[in-house]
Formats: sequence, C-alpha cells, structure tokens
Amino acid sequence: MSPLRWAFSIIGYPLGSLAAIQVASTTDGPLLAALAGLVAGTVLGTAQWLALRPVVGWKWILATAFGLALGTAAGSAATGGADSVGSLVLYGAMAGAIVGIAQGMVLGARRILPWAVTVAGSWAIAWVITKAVIVDEQKGFVTFGLSGAAIATIATGIVLRVFLGARVAKTARVEAVAA
Repeated sequence: MSPLRWAFSIIGYPLGSLAAIQVASTTDGPLLAALAGLVAGTVLGTAQWLALRPVVGWKWILATAFGLALGTAAGSAATGGADSVGSLVLYGAMAGAIVGIAQGMVLGARRILPWAVTVAGSWAIAWVITKAVIVDEQKGFVTFGLSGAAIATIATGIVLRVFLGARVAKTARVEAVAA
C-alpha cells in the first residue's frame, strides 16, 4: 500500500468531525452522537476508501460510517460527553474498537482482532495528542483534530501496509500497465 495514498485519510478525520458537529455532537447524548458519528464516519470512510481502492470496495465506507455511529453512541454514553483526557481516551478506544471491528470484517476474518486493537489504540493516543493542542474540545467533536489524525494515520497505515502491502502494490502495477 502506498503511504502517500493513505496519507490522504489524514484530512478525513477533521473534515468528518467538522461536518458532524453541524448536525450533532458527542455532548448531545448517545442518539444524536450516533447521528454525528454516521456523518463523520461517512466522510472518513470515503477518504480512506479513496486511498484503499480497488483493494477494498464500497463496503469500507459503510463499515466506517455505521461503526463510527455505534462507536460514537457507545463512547458518548460511557463518558457522558465529558472532555477530560481520561474520558477522551476511553471514548477514542471504544469508538476505535467498534470501527476497527467493522472495518476488520471488510479486511477479512483473521484481521478483525488485530485491526480493532490497532484502531482503538491509535484513536486513544490521537485524542491525547489532540487534547494537548485543541482549544475547543468542549464542542463534542466526533473525531480528533489534524495532529491526532496524523498519528492515527501513521499507525493504521503501517498495519495496513503489512495486511495489504502485496495486494495493493500488485493492483497499482496492473492499473498502471492498463492505463
């Protein structure tokens, strides 16, 4: 997998979150948080799908959107929308684990657990980094900011390279020859 293509997903996190808070936030309770998660997940899933296609199909977008909707609702319920570092880490780990499970189903059964752990861990760390630099976390953003997105993208990109490296490189060569 090309790191440059995956780097495009960095912008999916803050753009998805900005789109989501136009509708609802994680501080509005689990039901509205789920709606915000659906919006943010659709944006993030699309950005990631653009980087991963044709290796993963459109189901990646659905997995990310519905995974983040469920993850945001669960994280919001568990933290009550609080924005302390501990609450954000818990929220990130919960939402990331659920998104990781959903995306892992697209990647294949044997990759579900390692992918869920990777996403959960990287999202928890991303929230710690974002909390250190963000000035308005009380708005109830669904995902972290650009600083956290960079860390999450690097961590998940490394694991995806291991999972998909040969398939993505081969697909890219075939596309280049066909063009």
